[in-house]
Amino acid sequence: MDGFWEIPLVETAARYSVVVLCLVVSMAVFEAVTSYNNWKEIKKGNMAVAMATGGKIFGVANIFRFSIQHNDSLLMTMGWGLYGFVLLLFGYFIFEFLTPSFKIDREIEEDNRAVGFISLVISVGLSYVIGANII
Repeated sequence: MDGFWEIPLVETAARYSVVVLCLVVSMAVFEAVTSYNNWKEIKKGNMAVAMATGGKIFGVANIFRFSIQHNDSLLMTMGWGLYGFVLLLFGYFIFEFLTPSFKIDREIEEDNRAVGFISLVISVGLSYVIGANII
């Protein structure tokens, strides 16, 4: 059975499955910390929410990309990926804290595309910084 997990197709499917599951969990956490419902707003055509959500999805996936590149075991990949997600979430709270003149969530919910775009860029940018530090 040990050799089974070393087959590249099996290893790829296993890592893919774990990353998709972690992505679903991370999106549920992001949904819980925002004041708006991501998917309802996207369904209504809210581009700011779509950009912010897309940035979060890309950011989490990019962190896991780095984690897969630098770790041999599935457990280490998942551990570093989830740690990176926590750092990305922390970055989201810092963004909110550093803009005391307005509420990020409210602006995004009201389809302020400039704020949605900045949120996207912050998520993507931080994912590269976080990913570069994964060992």
